Amino acid sequence: MPRLLTRCLLALFITASFPAYSSELLATADTRMPTIDNAPSESLVVSKVLVRKEQRRLYLMNGEEVLRSYRISLGDNPEGHKLYEGDERTPEGEYTLDWRNSGSDFYKSIHISYPSVKDREMAENWGLSPGGSIMIHGLPNGAEDMAFAYTGLDWTNGCIAVNNQEMDEIWQLVNDGTPIRIIP
Repeated sequence: MPRLLTRCLLALFITASFPAYSSELLATADTRMPTIDNAPSESLVVSKVLVRKEQRRLYLMNGEEVLRSYRISLGDNPEGHKLYEGDERTPEGEYTLDWRNSGSDFYKSIHISYPSVKDREMAENWGLSPGGSIMIHGLPNGAEDMAFAYTGLDWTNGCIAVNNQEMDEIWQLVNDGTPIRIIP
């Protein structure tokens, strides 16, 4: 979190230090409310979720058809498979989205069935805990006004994060029991 705080403070410093520049940007900015042409549809059936870590993308799929695509944030140490609790990696492999929590520390969360039996055995062979509580979730509760500061950063402890609006859509479209495949 210190890196995030540093970046937020830098953004505030630039805005405060160069008010004329900020005003000029605001004067030329398109301030119209964006329209959403891909609002959730009752007819969408998500058969699986695919995460491509290197691309920082999460895809909602029906068979091989991409229904939705989202920009994601990963753990602070995103390269490679999660090996143990605290390594800040996002796991790789085949899992299931098995339950959800509307009252989590983040804006809604859907649990990924990590660790698998293989994940447990690998960590235990090293005398370590594999960890758990790997989720797809929104922003930390109370951070909605700072959403811009999270965009494009890997900031989780190994989870997969999207913005809150996207989390609402994923929450609505993805059922418990949906398979998720996480690849490098």
